[in-house]
Amino acid sequence: MPKPSHILFPFIFILALGLFTGQSLAEEGTSPPASGSARVVQTSAFLSVKAVPQGTEFKAAVVLDIQEPWHVNANNPKSEYLIGTELVLQPPKKLEVLGITYPPARRVKPDFSSDTLDVYQGKAPILVTLKASPDMALGSQLLKGKLTVQACDNSKCIAPSTMDLEIPIEVVSKDQAAEPANAELFSGAQVTSGPVTPARPPKGDIGTVFQTRGTLFAFIGIFLMGLALNLTPCVYPMLSVTVSVFGGQTDTNPLRVFLKAVVYVLGMASMYSVLGVVAALSGGMFGGLMQNPWVLGAIGVLLLGLALSMFGLYEIQVPYWLTNKLGGRQGTGIIGIYLSGLVVGVFAAPCIGPPIIALLALVAAKGNALFGFWTFFTLSMGLGLPFLILGTFSGLLRKIPKSGVWMIWVQRVFGVVLTGVGLFYLGLAVLPKFADYAIPLTLLLGGIYLGFVDRSGKGKKTLRVIQLVVGIAGIAASVYFLRVLTKPGMAWEHFSAQRLEEAQAAKQPVILDFTAAWCVPCKELDRATFTSPAVIRVAQPFVKLKVDLTHFDSPEAEAIRKQFGIAGVPTVIFLDLAGQEVPETRIIGFLPPEEFLTRIKKVPGVK
Repeated sequence: MPKPSHILFPFIFILALGLFTGQSLAEEGTSPPASGSARVVQTSAFLSVKAVPQGTEFKAAVVLDIQEPWHVNANNPKSEYLIGTELVLQPPKKLEVLGITYPPARRVKPDFSSDTLDVYQGKAPILVTLKASPDMALGSQLLKGKLTVQACDNSKCIAPSTMDLEIPIEVVSKDQAAEPANAELFSGAQVTSGPVTPARPPKGDIGTVFQTRGTLFAFIGIFLMGLALNLTPCVYPMLSVTVSVFGGQTDTNPLRVFLKAVVYVLGMASMYSVLGVVAALSGGMFGGLMQNPWVLGAIGVLLLGLALSMFGLYEIQVPYWLTNKLGGRQGTGIIGIYLSGLVVGVFAAPCIGPPIIALLALVAAKGNALFGFWTFFTLSMGLGLPFLILGTFSGLLRKIPKSGVWMIWVQRVFGVVLTGVGLFYLGLAVLPKFADYAIPLTLLLGGIYLGFVDRSGKGKKTLRVIQLVVGIAGIAASVYFLRVLTKPGMAWEHFSAQRLEEAQAAKQPVILDFTAAWCVPCKELDRATFTSPAVIRVAQPFVKLKVDLTHFDSPEAEAIRKQFGIAGVPTVIFLDLAGQEVPETRIIGFLPPEEFLTRIKKVPGVK
């Protein structure tokens, strides 16, 4: 039986990681180090009075201190692709925002633009007029807000940042007179009753749930998102590895096997939780790394190696000296299983990249390591639930009488699955144009092998019938996939700045599809969504431009990604007749035709 210390290790690691994130934030007392544009822009807030009497108007100023040689885009930048400076306020009860006035913009001509841009430089105050209700609660109040900025210098722009603001306000009785403050800043300032930017939920479905439905519903949604990720094709190799880890162990005690499965899932949770913490502390985006051709190639080679072991060519074992230290035999000790779970989640990365990108964006924007930890821990629990069940019952398979022949044939099935997926990933990295054909080819050859060549079911009528059914199904599936690959789809043009300008000049709506040859969900969009007759019909009035980001880190791709704010692929953007992105329509990841139609119909003029 495993030692108690070995059983407790994964739980202690998870707990320590969660406590560390909370402790690190408590020690700092503030948010983690700024990233993106927040690195070069500091903010400070001032009031026009020392205390606010009930029923009076007063002014506030949010002053941007922009480091040289940087500038930030004005509130309404001339170029539509630039992200303007925007202040969003969340006033407490009984406090009304009457108007917001942005500072006068300066015109600059950076090297990366063919035209002048409207920007703010140095110290730039944003002035706000507020009014306290006559019955506003006395005492300390907090005016909260978010400030979005994008900083550029003469040659480049850096990622936009959304910074949290908190302005303390002391409310006193209406009988007291207002005492002026910060006269130099507010002297002569005329804050008009201009348009007010109201508080709104963060962009993206997950952020909206947090804002509108509360934390509990949001985390339930994240758990269900993790559960739904098991429907993506990249998760299939994880099933094979899970069976190989648990199917070969001799322990048949249900409780111990279940505990091992829990440890396995905790290993998966550890990997994703660390990812969330690092994202929160650095503000970084990792989706591109998990869709990098080199990473895909390495995964393909690893899966092919595992496939060969499934066919009995060799047996993969951890060295004896290591398994002895890990506390188990044949790599099935508690710590060995934990480490297996730690790395197995990498197999799913190419398919689950877009949801991960969406969560990373939310976590990085909040900059809270504890929030990042629990967000990704919850996601990984949803992803790991089926593996908890599979690990438990894979370990109990040996209790089935005469299961040896069945297990050998099941291993061959998983070997075919691993071969197909491994060839697919390897094709994405080396020959992306032909990668799609790896799956139907594997289904054809695998169907022939499993159904008609493999003789493990000889003399066993039930198994033989199953083999024939699986073989015929594999051959039929290969024919189906070949038909899908040759199905006509939407006609796209290659993206160019000139073609985009022509479409805008002609007042035509535009669809921008950001894709890459190695991107698995991009291919799902092309095959399942962009071949839908309904989607093709509704998209007919649009100029459809496909943006190739295969060389994701090249200077050209990086410039386009910064221009349109692209964190990963696939991303689809809809531009209206004026060339502006239509709010709440951006697509990150795969969407089926029905949901795609819902987004595209939000574009004005689309029927």
